Amino acid sequence: MSALPPSHPKILRSNPQNRTSNSISVTNRDRLISLASPIVLLLLWEILVRVGVLDARFFPAPSTIFETLMVLIRDGSLWANTWASLQRLFWGFLLGGVPALLLGIAMGLNRPLRALVDPLVATTYPIPKSAIFPLILLIFGLGEASKIVMVAIGVFYPVLINSATGVLEINKIYLDVGRNFSASRWQVFRTIAFPGAVPHIMSGVKLGIGMGLILISIAEMFGAKSGLGFMIWNAWEILSVETMYVGLIVIALLGFLFSMILNEIEREIVPWKKSH
Repeated sequence: MSALPPSHPKILRSNPQNRTSNSISVTNRDRLISLASPIVLLLLWEILVRVGVLDARFFPAPSTIFETLMVLIRDGSLWANTWASLQRLFWGFLLGGVPALLLGIAMGLNRPLRALVDPLVATTYPIPKSAIFPLILLIFGLGEASKIVMVAIGVFYPVLINSATGVLEINKIYLDVGRNFSASRWQVFRTIAFPGAVPHIMSGVKLGIGMGLILISIAEMFGAKSGLGFMIWNAWEILSVETMYVGLIVIALLGFLFSMILNEIEREIVPWKKSH
C-alpha cells in the first residue's frame, strides 16, 4: 500500500502546524475587523451628513470634528483634559478593582463569607451610581477624592461579581486536589482559584473600565475644572457642538483602546480561549 503524499487532504487536516496557521489567520482577521468597524462607521457618518440625511448642526461631519480635534491638540487643552481623566480613572480603578478582586475570590472559596456579602451586593448594586454622586460630593467634597471614589464604586461591582463567579465555576476536583496535598489558603488562592477565575476576572475588568469611563465623565461635569467630562459640559454651555463631539469621540476611543489592550492581554494569559 502506497504512502499518502504530503499534500493529501487527510495529512493537511491532521497537521498541527496547519491548525496553528489557521488559528493565527483567524486571530488576525478578528483584529482587522475590530479596527475596520469604527472606520466604516465614520465614513458612513460623513456620507450621510454630506448628502443631507443628518443635520450638520447636531451631527457635524467627522471631517469637521477632526479639524476641531486638531485645534484642541495644538492648544494643549485636549491633552490636559484627557490626562486628568486618565489619572482619576487609574486611581479609581486601583481603589475599587483590587479590593473587589481579592474579596470576590475569597467569596468564591468561602461559603460563609459569600452568604454574608451576597445580600449586600444584591441590595446595593442596582442603585444608579450617578444617583449617589450628590452624597459622594457631600462626604468627600468637590476635590479629586469625590471623582476617584465615584469611579471606584462603579468598578467594584463588575470585578467583584465576575471574580466570585469565576471561582465558583472552577471544577471542584482541582480544589479537592489542593486540599488533599495540604495546600495552604494562599497556595490555593495563587495556584488554583486565581488562575481558574482569570477568564471571568478579565470580563469584569473590561466591564469595570467601561463603567469607570462613564462615571468619570459624569463626575467631571459637576464640580471639576478639568477632564473630558468637564470639556463636554463646558462645550455645551457655549454651544460648541464640535468640541462636545471631540470629547465624546475621545472617550469612545479610550474605551476602544482599553478593550483592544485587554483583549491582547487575555489572549496571552488565557491561551485556551484563542480557539474560540
